[in-house]
Amino acid sequence: MVEKIKENDYVLLYLSPKRTYLVKVEREKEFHTHKGFIKLGELVDKEYGIRISSSTGAEFVALKPKIRDYIFKSQRRTQITYPKDIALIVMFSGIGPGSHVVEAGTGTGALTTALAFYVKPSGHVYTYEIREEFIETAKKNLTRANVINYVEIKNKDITKGIDEKEVDAVILDMATPWLVVSHAYQALKPSSIFVSFSPTIDQTIKTVEALEQNGFVDIQTFECLTRGMQIKPGKTRPQTLMTAHTGYITYARKTKKQ
Repeated sequence: MVEKIKENDYVLLYLSPKRTYLVKVEREKEFHTHKGFIKLGELVDKEYGIRISSSTGAEFVALKPKIRDYIFKSQRRTQITYPKDIALIVMFSGIGPGSHVVEAGTGTGALTTALAFYVKPSGHVYTYEIREEFIETAKKNLTRANVINYVEIKNKDITKGIDEKEVDAVILDMATPWLVVSHAYQALKPSSIFVSFSPTIDQTIKTVEALEQNGFVDIQTFECLTRGMQIKPGKTRPQTLMTAHTGYITYARKTKKQ
């Protein structure tokens, strides 16, 4: 079945790999760029993937946004987690439809958005954030990505404890993850997964030590580096700039204590 653009849908207007725009389609609205403006009402009832010209004749493509686009185009008050790291976090966590996940801290909701996307329609994310100003931004981003119904945001300090029990994963992106390890052990189902993302090696060492002391096994830490390629006949080579170090991902499984 061909999916068509409806009013109030979001579309990703593609001009070039470095020029993309996530916009809400409204009949009377014009979207202005350095390449002229686009009458968004002209997209209503058209198929995704349609090409549309701006007022100056520049050609854009109206694409259906994917979860990656909502994350990259999210409103930001903090540094977001990069998709390269989110991909590993989701894979290591083992989550899927129906999973119940505890997360902290929410920040502006980039990682939360991905987690909610993968646990829907029958799972849920319980995310802890101590900064109220971040929570409001996260709610807007989760709503725009259409995953807010799968998330409960808690304005609480997770280092004081986790309310939920028998969860499938505990996933942390915060300054002091080692202070949460014992609480994570109590919250997780047996054999379930702990994942932590930390930008510095000192944070990572403290977290690994806490995991070793609190009944976790299969403790591993990874760093994910990605480098794009410039593909041109006779000039193919790695791109000059790359997304290198962003952080360390530590993974572990809960085991029964003796």
